[in-house]
Amino acid sequence: MEKYIEYFKNIDYAQKSIEVGIDISLLIGICLLAFIANYVTKNFVLRAIEHLIQKSKTSWDDVLVERKVLRRLSHLAPALIFYFLIPLVFKDNESIRTLSQRLASIYMLLVGLLIMDALLSAVQDIYGRFGVSKQIPIRSIIQVIKVILYFLSAVIVISTIVGKSPAFLIGSLGAMAAILMLVFKDPILSFAAGIQLSSNKMVQIGDWIEMPKYGVDGDVIDISLTTVKVQNFDKTIITVPPYAMVADSFKNWRGMSESGGRRIKRAINIDISSIKFCDEEMLDSFRKIKYISNYIDTKKKELSEFNKKLNIDDSDLVNGRRMTNVGTFRAYVIAYLREHPKISKNLTFLV
Repeated sequence: MEKYIEYFKNIDYAQKSIEVGIDISLLIGICLLAFIANYVTKNFVLRAIEHLIQKSKTSWDDVLVERKVLRRLSHLAPALIFYFLIPLVFKDNESIRTLSQRLASIYMLLVGLLIMDALLSAVQDIYGRFGVSKQIPIRSIIQVIKVILYFLSAVIVISTIVGKSPAFLIGSLGAMAAILMLVFKDPILSFAAGIQLSSNKMVQIGDWIEMPKYGVDGDVIDISLTTVKVQNFDKTIITVPPYAMVADSFKNWRGMSESGGRRIKRAINIDISSIKFCDEEMLDSFRKIKYISNYIDTKKKELSEFNKKLNIDDSDLVNGRRMTNVGTFRAYVIAYLREHPKISKNLTFLV
């Protein structure tokens, strides 16, 4: 009797050994299949797609290659094979099967997160090639979307590990809302301020702004979720939080830039004791100056006719109208500035 029992035990052990061997063979086969899928996807499919993209006339798809969106997408191939075929190996061991599928799900989720991160960066790069991107920057919006995606991915990963619903985990985080608000205070304030800056077109990339309180006097070179980066004219770079630009005042010189000119305001000090009436000798000397030679003849004729019309005795310098050296100098300054190639003819002009 004992011999028969031992015989059946040996048969059962042999069957189990065969089953283990089959499971190991299946596992090796799945690993090999995943390796082949990864190799084929990256070395054939991906290269063929990138080759087609390089030959295409559009430029936006080149950004997808530069940001490695397609390369990150190829990592899903081996993960999908593991996820769908691993139950064949551990069909009799539910705990190991569930754990394996959870690990494969987490891996695919992380790959998907990296794909979305690269895709959003590509969208930002493509949008940056349009002129409207300087007026309405979307970098802060892209960063907010990335933060939300990373947060949701972390919640899903944790819920997958513990085997709970993501809604249950988010509900548990409700008690931590005050702490999260404190931790993310600056990004929240900056996001709200960034929307206000963009919607009201208060500042955009390329603007020359001044904020003496923060030592800012230069061009805006970047606008992100938490900072506005300004390069001063001495080449130093200062970062200012967007909410500070909403709370405090700043000077934006964009209007001047768009007008095509810049106000130049200069003062010339004149000794009042040097002001005098012009005599014939002075006028003859001034006629040699290029810009006012015609002015002197025209003005002299105008004053002479005016004095004759009113029967003014011009034997005395006090009577009538006469040319002065300071008036002639002002005419010279006006003529000189009007002839200057860098002085606008369409904007306010005053001497």
